[in-house]
Amino acid sequence: MTTGHFRRWLVFAFCCLVLSGAEANVVRWAPDFSWLKSGGNRATLKSLRGQPVVLVVAPSPRHGKFRKQAKQLQRTYQLLGNDKAVMVAAFTQEPGVIRSNIPFVLAANPAAVAQSYGVAGDFAIFVIGRDGNLDEISDRVLSGQRVLDIINNSFVAQRDSRRAE
Repeated sequence: MTTGHFRRWLVFAFCCLVLSGAEANVVRWAPDFSWLKSGGNRATLKSLRGQPVVLVVAPSPRHGKFRKQAKQLQRTYQLLGNDKAVMVAAFTQEPGVIRSNIPFVLAANPAAVAQSYGVAGDFAIFVIGRDGNLDEISDRVLSGQRVLDIINNSFVAQRDSRRAE
């Protein structure tokens, strides 16, 4: 077999594999982090596999971008709740009360969370898919609808909807 024929065969084989519905690999794993549950036990991001997670990193709950992001998430929280999305806040400078009707869990060691996610500025939002893939990274406030769209258009959500048909 010549090199040209081999390359064409390889491309054909790859296309067949993709079209056959083979499972995709996670492109970028979200770094693990933990928080304290109400009973005092630790929980980790890995324990939420199968649920989407929205992680918001900010200096404090009073930070303007955090408040804007919470307001955006509040607009679609009922739909996010239907997807069993978990909201996590990591406050790097000062803790405080989150003025929102959205139940946020607070990341333990928020400075380490910010560092492991590579947060360079004072605000970031991450959408972590059901498979643990880091589906979205932004240093700007995202609309609640955008977050919902990212969750509903992830690989896992698309695969599951195809299986249900």
